[in-house]
Amino acid sequence: MKIYRFLSADDTSAFCHKVSDALSRGWELYGSPTYAFDAANGVMRCGQAVTKDVETPYSPDMKLGEQ
Repeated sequence: MKIYRFLSADDTSAFCHKVSDALSRGWELYGSPTYAFDAANGVMRCGQAVTKDVETPYSPDMKLGEQ
């Protein structure tokens, strides 16, 4: 089964590390990254979708980041 996550954070190196960590744990990039201004907080925000094939059956209670 394929699972999906959307990673997001402020535009800092922490976001790049978050995506790099996901890739190192077997997640794959899905689509293009997003980049937008968060007017409420006055910062740029980044986002990237990732997917991963897992053997575990899907459950809404599963912790996707731990897969």
